[in-house]
Amino acid sequence: MSTITQDYGKIYIGAEDTTNQVMTSVEAAEYLKMHVKTVCRLAKEGKIPAKKVGSEWRFLRRVLDGWLAEELV
Repeated sequence: MSTITQDYGKIYIGAEDTTNQVMTSVEAAEYLKMHVKTVCRLAKEGKIPAKKVGSEWRFLRRVLDGWLAEELV
């Protein structure tokens, strides 16, 4: 009799892993408690880390967390 084991990666109890979450400008604005126009303006000016995908801005949550931590220090 053989045993089959599978690697499911990290297990999060009671929460999902959101560190690698890709967010839209609306989601990033909600997360940062800012107006969406402010978030887009800061992204356009290069003051907040973001990537333009077509005509839309995308933000990585973990990158925003790092940026926010640096800005607060």
